[in-house]
Amino acid sequence: MRPVEQKTRATLLGLLAIVLWSTLAGLIRSLSEQLGPTGGAAMIYTLSSLFLLALVERPRLSGISLGYMLPAGLLFASYEICSSLSLGYAASRQQSIELGMINYLWPSLTVLLAIMINGQKGSPGVYIGLLLAVTGIGWLMNGDGGWTPRHMLDNVLTNPLSYGLAFSGALIWAVYCNVTRKYAGGRNGVTLFFILTALLLWVKYLFSNEPALAFNGENCLGLLITGAVMGIAYASWNIGIINGNMILLATCSYFTPVFSSLFAAVLLDIHLTGTFWQGVAMVCCGSLICWLATRARAAPRVATAVKTGGRRT
Repeated sequence: MRPVEQKTRATLLGLLAIVLWSTLAGLIRSLSEQLGPTGGAAMIYTLSSLFLLALVERPRLSGISLGYMLPAGLLFASYEICSSLSLGYAASRQQSIELGMINYLWPSLTVLLAIMINGQKGSPGVYIGLLLAVTGIGWLMNGDGGWTPRHMLDNVLTNPLSYGLAFSGALIWAVYCNVTRKYAGGRNGVTLFFILTALLLWVKYLFSNEPALAFNGENCLGLLITGAVMGIAYASWNIGIINGNMILLATCSYFTPVFSSLFAAVLLDIHLTGTFWQGVAMVCCGSLICWLATRARAAPRVATAVKTGGRRT
């Protein structure tokens, strides 16, 4: 295959990963309703681990630095657990979509922490972008009532566990991205990290009060689809950022909240208001402003330290 064709193919795989990731919020919420928040998530990550083992080169333990892999693996697993359980514990499908949007504060937080931790250079636009993204979250949470800090706080207090998990997940992923960028040294531990996530979820399930898993044809098919989507997305993104058009993929990744909201609304049969979409637009624009504020100083590298274990969107 010629280099141009290889780059085009890799870029298309990266774009496929963005689309696949956008479906996960709706798929995870649907399975959580049938199998429980923890049990459903444990099954999803178990199957995703198997798909990754089949699609990606099997991880080699030799030469792996525990000084990086252990803390990075715990950060990765903590993020995935916070993200999936926040959706599972949501009080309603509408709330689960709102919680999924909180996850997308991570691009702005990643840039902010890159300045604080890695010495990345950035302009005041970073802080403007972060403020716009946070305002967007408040805006979409408040329906047609307009944005007020008190209304946003009241919404959070209706389900502090889910909102706390969602906010924590966004912050944890931002830390993970920066730790990976600084210390990974080109190592990719995403498959091992998925296995660790599945194991921790099974431990939590064993000590929880959730009922026994009840499988049927519908949720078994849903598990296979969700596990495959997650595994293929990570594998495709890995190829995309290594061999594809990095700048194009990084730019497109910032519109994931739009695709995620659209797919979740269809999968969960939810009507999203114009105010909600305005909030989503603010989140996307805030993330883009943060990225553009550092782009001249290697922002594409920051953008690609995501969901990939050292190489999410």
